[in-house]
Amino acid sequence: MAVPSILQRILERKSEEIAAGKAMNSLADLAAQVKDCAPPRGFENGLRLALAQGPAIIAEIKKASPSAGVIREDFQPGVIARSYQSAGAACLSVLTDRDFFQGDAEFLRQARAACRLPVLRKDFMLDPWQILESRVMGADCILLIVAALEQSLLQKLLDHAKESGMDVLVEVHDEAEMKRALRLDHDLIGVNNRNLNTFETSLATSERLKKMLTGDQLLVTESGIRTAGDVKSMQDFGINAFLVGEAFMREEDPGFALKRMFF
Repeated sequence: MAVPSILQRILERKSEEIAAGKAMNSLADLAAQVKDCAPPRGFENGLRLALAQGPAIIAEIKKASPSAGVIREDFQPGVIARSYQSAGAACLSVLTDRDFFQGDAEFLRQARAACRLPVLRKDFMLDPWQILESRVMGADCILLIVAALEQSLLQKLLDHAKESGMDVLVEVHDEAEMKRALRLDHDLIGVNNRNLNTFETSLATSERLKKMLTGDQLLVTESGIRTAGDVKSMQDFGINAFLVGEAFMREEDPGFALKRMFF
């Protein structure tokens, strides 16, 4: 399985991070902590309820990225989360990867505590240990990136997450990855419009891959949604669930930017 170079660097560092985490908190330690956690809020259900009324928006809280550098200097996850909720977001996505996205688990905790919305932990999942770690930090949903995982591990992590009560957004970039995602018999699929080799985005990616869906899957289009025109082009093609971050994060009031783009 060929892995793009930037993703490979991230995964190598993530493996080191996981090893360090396990040295501090064992699986048994995390399992004990999970017993005291509040129940998940229902991420996929939140999206489907929103879709019954209009667009379903996963609004992202992101400070930086490898391709864009620092996106937002004035970074207050709780304030941003409340702004998104007031503007009509269905769910949140919070970056927790430190080294490449300047994220943190504390950002997720702050965002979730500040609102009622379900929260996706946006990170790079490689180990069942991270599933319990995500649950302990308060995640209602995790991201599984098909490009980063062999099929057996992808299925294993999906099963572990569902057993823990969390939802899973399975992310694909191309036709080969979509075929693998569909083999999982899983309904929540994200199409990342960014090419991991060139970093270019194309909304045509979502249009192409949507044609491969075989049932009641909920497709979320990710990356490259920058304007109301982009939203309309996706809706014209029958796509009405969106994950948007950078376009909001660059605005003084992220919630106002969301409302302007979608409503």
